[in-house]
Amino acid sequence: MSTAAVPARTGQVLADLLPASRVRDAALVLGGAALTGIAAQIAVPVPGSPVPVTGQTFAALLVGTALGARRGLLSLMLYAVAGVAGMPWFAEGGSGAGAPSFGYVLGMLLASAAVGALARRGADRSVWRMAGTMLLGEAVIYAVGVPYLALATGMSASAAVAAGLTPFLIGDLLKAALAMGALPTAWKFAGKR
Repeated sequence: MSTAAVPARTGQVLADLLPASRVRDAALVLGGAALTGIAAQIAVPVPGSPVPVTGQTFAALLVGTALGARRGLLSLMLYAVAGVAGMPWFAEGGSGAGAPSFGYVLGMLLASAAVGALARRGADRSVWRMAGTMLLGEAVIYAVGVPYLALATGMSASAAVAAGLTPFLIGDLLKAALAMGALPTAWKFAGKR
């Protein structure tokens, strides 16, 4: 029997490298929701915006990429449902669907599925494809979050963009850079086991 590492096939995400079982999938979904909730507590208020900078979006995209579209979506659904039900794990310990930033949570649901689907096609295996995947995921989050912010607060579209998008672009580039290094490196490490 050969001891050479078997390269991961396209169609797999990092979570698929763990032994398959329903218990594994349930633990991954629960863990993804918990990671997102914990990361949401890393929050920095943005002057002039009801939306803080958080680690929540990065965690949601990381969960989607590492777990794949189905498990990533289930993780973020669990996160959203628990938060709406009163668990204080939205940004800054918030809960419920009434916050102006709740649209970003809804956007994270879609984004986790989108980046998970791309990861299954190998988008998490190279630096540049991972950067594109993260930026696409962020764009999906903003496509839902910014209009929701405008509706929830009565802001104009331009004011919602100024308060709910523009202040976050540099942080999103940093998150994409972090993912550019982390996920392709994890695949390289997994291939050497």
